[in-house]
Amino acid sequence: MVYVIAAFSALMFFLMLIFLWLFFQRRQSVDIFHRLRRHNVSEGGKLHQNEDIVRRIYLFIQHTAKPIAEWNVAKNLDFKLKQAGIPIFGAEFIVIVAIGSILGSLTVYVITFNISIAPLAGLAVPLFLLIWVRMRINKRREAFTEQLGDCLTTVANALRAGYSFQQAMDVVAKEMEPPMSTEFERVSTDVAMGVALEEALDQMNKRIGSADFDLVVTAVLIQREIGGNLAQILDTISYTINERIRMKREISALTAQGRFSAWVLLLLPFAVAIFCWFFNHDQMMLFITEEIGRIAIAVAIIMEILGFIVIQRIVDIEL
Repeated sequence: MVYVIAAFSALMFFLMLIFLWLFFQRRQSVDIFHRLRRHNVSEGGKLHQNEDIVRRIYLFIQHTAKPIAEWNVAKNLDFKLKQAGIPIFGAEFIVIVAIGSILGSLTVYVITFNISIAPLAGLAVPLFLLIWVRMRINKRREAFTEQLGDCLTTVANALRAGYSFQQAMDVVAKEMEPPMSTEFERVSTDVAMGVALEEALDQMNKRIGSADFDLVVTAVLIQREIGGNLAQILDTISYTINERIRMKREISALTAQGRFSAWVLLLLPFAVAIFCWFFNHDQMMLFITEEIGRIAIAVAIIMEILGFIVIQRIVDIEL
């Protein structure tokens, strides 16, 4: 019976990993479906087999998530997932996390037969996914900032060519790569749906959370109030942003060794533990079966995380 449960748990966990892989491989199609269902529009045409599987699973998750869609936690996650560019709702993310936690706990329990470790595995799944979302937000913000200088140059040139500001945004949405094109396309769509340009830009600014883009939005809003040469203003801001990006790259090169050391110090103990688990299993089991061993593991993990955070704080130089 134990082996059946172990096999079933491992299979479910493996299927969940496959679903997540298929989901993000086909995220563009899922994103289109996600947008259409906001307006109760059905899709036509035939779907790829993988897309159909992902869609069916997604519909199940969507149905399960409906009762918790109005929770404040779910609404806060909605905003975070938009920042990360992940095309699902917060309630659906909670359902995925819950399923992953249950399967992770069951898998660890049937492998170790230790009831005290299984909940730790269940807690590790949401912690890992939340860290992953945070990393996606930071990565997307950095990619947006990298594109911002070229974006402002494109908008300034379009304004000089006689385009309106909204038409210049459409040019950016068509010509540039995500996430810049995605965000400006969303602003253009919001404006076309009747949202004021100022409000659409303010919402975009909140999603991005970039100090550089906040400067751009402030300049655009002031220019729309009092007038002025917006193309020249954007050129000046573009030059300033490009200089800041150049300085950030220089600082990143100088602090690369410190960041690498932080990751080595964080991952090396886990690598050694895995090695010892396979080659000296009986001794490693003492860390699980004995209370002092479990305390030692907890203290070691906490100290590893604190050390990693301290090193990251040292090498993270703000401009």
